[in-house]
Amino acid sequence: MTVFGTGAATGSYDELEDTDVILVWGSNTQECHPIIFNHMRRGIKNGTKMVVIDPRQIDQTKLAYKWLPVRVGTDIALANAMGHVIIEEDLVHKGFIEKATEQFDKYKEEVKKYTPEFAEKVTGIPAEDIREIALLYANADKATICWTLGITEHHNGTENVFALINLALLTGHIGKYGSGLNPLRGQNNVQGGGDMGALPNRLVGGWNYDDPEGRKLHEQVWGTPVPEKIGKHQTLMLEAMEKKEIKAVYVFGENPVQSDANGNQVEKIFKDLDFLVVQDILMTRTAILADVVLPATGWAENDGTLVNSERRIQRVRPALKGPGVSRHDQEIVQDIANKMGEKWTYQSAEEVWEEIRKLAPNFAGVTYERIDKDGGLQWPCPDENHPGTPFLHSRLWSEEVGMKAKFVPTHYQPPAEEPDEEFPLMLTTGRRLQFYNTGVQTRDYKKMKNAEEALEIHAEDAAKYGLQDGDQVRVSSRRGSLITKVNISKKQPKGLVFMSFHFPDQASTNVLTNSATDPLAGTAEFKACAVKIEQVQKPV
Repeated sequence: MTVFGTGAATGSYDELEDTDVILVWGSNTQECHPIIFNHMRRGIKNGTKMVVIDPRQIDQTKLAYKWLPVRVGTDIALANAMGHVIIEEDLVHKGFIEKATEQFDKYKEEVKKYTPEFAEKVTGIPAEDIREIALLYANADKATICWTLGITEHHNGTENVFALINLALLTGHIGKYGSGLNPLRGQNNVQGGGDMGALPNRLVGGWNYDDPEGRKLHEQVWGTPVPEKIGKHQTLMLEAMEKKEIKAVYVFGENPVQSDANGNQVEKIFKDLDFLVVQDILMTRTAILADVVLPATGWAENDGTLVNSERRIQRVRPALKGPGVSRHDQEIVQDIANKMGEKWTYQSAEEVWEEIRKLAPNFAGVTYERIDKDGGLQWPCPDENHPGTPFLHSRLWSEEVGMKAKFVPTHYQPPAEEPDEEFPLMLTTGRRLQFYNTGVQTRDYKKMKNAEEALEIHAEDAAKYGLQDGDQVRVSSRRGSLITKVNISKKQPKGLVFMSFHFPDQASTNVLTNSATDPLAGTAEFKACAVKIEQVQKPV
């Protein structure tokens, strides 16, 4: 949003099948986004070179042209070193930079000191490999960068993203087919949530909250003033809850007691609320603490739309009737609004969508009829004759560039917490293919009944502690501890251990993680915290 004016993936899934180079940076795409990875796999068959940049030797490295095992939390040093090489080798796209960007000189000055040799000491990646991949990316006719939570879930996650964007601006790999910047969303409608205004500084359709035109439009359509004060993102909400500035909370399809960092502290904050409402489809750890639980319908019981990672607006249709007294989210929210004095009269999800079309210029041309006919349309789609937009920012190559894209120089900072004598190992967290998020929807699936959490660890680290596969250990950080089994894994580098957070009843991983927060995005540092392990003599 800061650089381009739009907070979304710039390309399409199909473009992953027709590009020269894909840098998959901090994304276990094969396990966490298997549908998107199918497109990458087809691209590889077509000759695409995929470079995997990840601390762990995840399965997708088997299909990679190159794997760069970057140390956790050192992504900026690597990206800046690649920028250094591209500038040093005079491979920058001069015409694009002069016409479409700003602040290149500031960026050039910042990356001067990030030689590949310096970056090797920080990242652990050999200098020659850094040079090779920088040249591969810069020389490609078409190249794209895909990333996800391995980039953003750090105390400087926003700066990590800026560092990747800078590489695209440097080489002109943006605003054209087959080249782009693609954040892969963590769940099926994260993009749609943001597009609908579920961000404290945005209105429906991505309008800035303080944009006079956007505010006027919303007030006309809604018939009520838009509050002057911008709200809080989730981290600031938790701080306000802890200070008793927020005393009542309505949690909608979210399980923060399980999913947020520093879980023990988060649980205490929720327990201390005066009033907690949870609207969900199953009893989460958050719902257990609620004063009121509102049973909603699930994805196969709902009617409406969602927006996926490639900005494609798609229809959702009910295949089943919701069980028991469960109701559609829209019906529940509408009834509560009317109990509070409003007069909402929406009769269907389509009626709500028609209102959204009035509020969001990017969605104005998307009707239910067109979605049904075309199988989904990508925004921007400003009128009913518009075909949708496969890739964004082509304006940067046109005569009228409009808003220029800004280089944002970034400076490497280590993780907020690093291993030491007391806590000698680094823990990073993530997801596994078979399970979904906090485990609520997958833990009771009969074919996975015996599944459980395990601490993945390198063989040499396991030997140091006298551990064998299946042994139980107590894992402790400065915030909490848990007991889990050991899995000696070839994926793990020495000094780094891995856990997921899918098993709330057996190992609540986020009692360990660090709530050090990115001040710009409010995202906690789930990907880096120092831990120690001790063998459990009596099985628990």
